[in-house]
Amino acid sequence: MNSPTTVISSRRDFIRTSGTAAALALAAPGLIIKESAFAQNVDTLKLGLVGCGGRGTGAAGNALTADGNCVLHAVADAFPEPVEGAVRGLKEQFGNRITVTPETTFVGLDAYKKLIDSVDVVLLATPPGFRPLHLRYAVEKSKHIFCEKPAATDPVGIRHVMESVAMAKAKKLNFVCGFCWRSDLPRRALYEQIHNGALGDVMHVYGTYLTGPVKPMPGAASRKPGIGDLEWQLRNWMNFSWLAGDGFVEQCIHTVDKLAWTMKDQPPIKCTATGGRMIPNNEGNIFDHMTVVYEYANGVRATIAQRQIPGCYSDNSDYIAGTKGYAQSGWGTPVIKGEKPWRYQSDKKIDMYVVEHQELFASIRGKGAYRFDGDWLASSTLQGIMGRMAAYSGQEVTWEHMLSSQENLHPDGPLSLDMKLDIMPIPVPGRYKVA
Repeated sequence: MNSPTTVISSRRDFIRTSGTAAALALAAPGLIIKESAFAQNVDTLKLGLVGCGGRGTGAAGNALTADGNCVLHAVADAFPEPVEGAVRGLKEQFGNRITVTPETTFVGLDAYKKLIDSVDVVLLATPPGFRPLHLRYAVEKSKHIFCEKPAATDPVGIRHVMESVAMAKAKKLNFVCGFCWRSDLPRRALYEQIHNGALGDVMHVYGTYLTGPVKPMPGAASRKPGIGDLEWQLRNWMNFSWLAGDGFVEQCIHTVDKLAWTMKDQPPIKCTATGGRMIPNNEGNIFDHMTVVYEYANGVRATIAQRQIPGCYSDNSDYIAGTKGYAQSGWGTPVIKGEKPWRYQSDKKIDMYVVEHQELFASIRGKGAYRFDGDWLASSTLQGIMGRMAAYSGQEVTWEHMLSSQENLHPDGPLSLDMKLDIMPIPVPGRYKVA
């Protein structure tokens, strides 16, 4: 993961200097550069995985499935056990295409640097609280990038990402992010229909991510002797807002991104929200439910309902109402009802998690359209953080405020696995201050 001292100094410097650059970076979200700078032939690509948990291991498997002329050359994680498990499982599936050796296995808070230095393509899949620093280093080293969502957990971090995105674009690096639905063929067809007017004018969007908890926080009694505060939080990262961003930003961010897609990546002007914690979660400080209402410049409102509570009704869908029709999209086949009825029909079934890597490699090799996801990765992440801030505070939050907000959830440093690190209390709406 990351070098403790570098993280803190870079974030402090960034707080002092960010603002105008952030607004410029999001002035034209969704920009796709049409011509690749990497049109020459490329031989076998060396992949490096930073963050060897379930999603990271899955991303490595998707990448290896997508392109037969790449190998997993290096792995990095804060702890040795995920590294060992990831390499073992991937070797069972991909055999000699896993070329990781002890010399290309990196463990510790600064392991990401050594990995990035040694590969052609980097897969960034650590807890998102570390994403801004990892992304910056990868861009500085001119690496091709797959970056998991979300891109950060607070406004200071996302503006750091926005600067990295601008740098990556200037270098014409190939950049794909983990907002996987934008690589799903049925969803691409649906949103093309919507953008071409099949629903008329979009009037309201209702998105849901109603599910159970991802990884509940264990009780303090299960903490083994010798495990420091930072290690304890890292091993249970989904339960801490500075590491995960809360459930709305870490998981429901997919629904936020699909809302952004519906609105052609034009950000909302403001939002309000409700949320809180119904089920105790030991030392964790995240909410288990939020409902956010976004408002756009044309008066359209959109509602996103998120919940991570066991034993409740589940739904993960998008309901889009327009002046001429209504669209519904979940895990099944998307449909449109109204003046121009439509249902997705195709015999082509391709895993969206594989498609995003296929297009990354085609972009790198100059055999497909140049793909650059950085702008809407940053914009959608900031829209999620905006909703969380409204829920935490109970206040109306504007997009203009988000572009200069000083909310910084990252702990003061330097960081070390055995450091003393107090847990931020769970926010109380009406008391939590909007920075």
